Amino acid sequence: MTAPERVSQSEAMEILLRGVSNIHHAEDLATKQAHFLKTGTPLRIKAGFDPTAPDLHLGHFVLLKKLREFQDLGHQVLFLIGDFTAMIGDPTGRSELRKPLTREQILENSKTYTNQVFRVLDPARTEVLYNSSWMSEIGVEGMIRLAAKETVARFLERDDFSQRMTKGLPIFLHELLYPLIQGYDSVAMRADVELGGTDQLFNLLVGRDLMRNHEMSPQVVMTMPLLVGLDGERKMSKSLKNAIGLLDGPDEMFGKVMSIPDALMADWLTLLTDLPLSLLSGHPRDAKMALASAIVGRFHGRETADLSRENFIRTFSRRETPLEMPEFFLEEPFPLKLSTIMVKVGAAPSESKAKQLIQQKSVDIDGTTVVDPFHVMQSAGFQMRVGKRFHCRVLKS
Repeated sequence: MTAPERVSQSEAMEILLRGVSNIHHAEDLATKQAHFLKTGTPLRIKAGFDPTAPDLHLGHFVLLKKLREFQDLGHQVLFLIGDFTAMIGDPTGRSELRKPLTREQILENSKTYTNQVFRVLDPARTEVLYNSSWMSEIGVEGMIRLAAKETVARFLERDDFSQRMTKGLPIFLHELLYPLIQGYDSVAMRADVELGGTDQLFNLLVGRDLMRNHEMSPQVVMTMPLLVGLDGERKMSKSLKNAIGLLDGPDEMFGKVMSIPDALMADWLTLLTDLPLSLLSGHPRDAKMALASAIVGRFHGRETADLSRENFIRTFSRRETPLEMPEFFLEEPFPLKLSTIMVKVGAAPSESKAKQLIQQKSVDIDGTTVVDPFHVMQSAGFQMRVGKRFHCRVLKS
């Protein structure tokens, strides 16, 4: 475990508030941080993740990065896996009922979480918790007592619930319990600070209410912006196919970052790196290169990031082939239609799409662009490029 970063109060607050959308309240955080500097007692920093999918992406990294900044200053992270709340389904931002997951699905998804988060967090300063450990024991009486702490009217003030009411769509009782349970997690964990996305503000503030009701010092609530995905329009999500996964390979990760719209650069620099925004005053391509290098370096190391950068330059700037590329061994007898080969190696979803890509001059064989959609390859043993990102070698099995 590395020693925590020794910085002044003002320096610590500058680090912790970088990129933050909302905080309730900044003066409370300053007081808690000052107490830590005086006593050495670390703050308990909570963030919850429902295991609704097995893989995390850069949208999750926004919170993980802020958690690591707290750790580097000497604080303890409480990484909550919401295995109990995932069975309800977070209604936040939903215009309809979220399909609940089975216990088996939740456990399977949560297996990958710790391996992924420890690529960012310091295990020695991280406590992994499951909210089923206290919620499974609270019982019906305990749930009724907890529900008595809040009013239905306040919960219906939430935008997603009020929109459903306006549209005549149903709101199920168990959905009203979700923010209540998330808030009680903060009580059970004795959190000093809770982090979440801007869409989680209501749920996080419920935690402050319940902590007051339990005669505890209310947690500081800090929300981070939702990272906009590769499409430049919607928040990053694997289901929307606009995400960069934490487990993506370095070249894939680098190429995806280079594909983002320029309008996202300021937010991505702020939320995903420690790079200065002054980079934006230079050439956009140079700034994007620096961004991609920083992100790949964070997950794969500086040397690998440098290699991915060189591969990208060779491939897209100089229109050369990458240093490394996948190899596909085909058992089918040659001659073989190029469109058929493209489908077999995953370069196109169908032969009709493959022919369309060829007609669009998006396919190169050994550096030569193919224009005939019915082109036939006489033998294996060639390099193929499809579009900007797909490169492979096709060999005979």
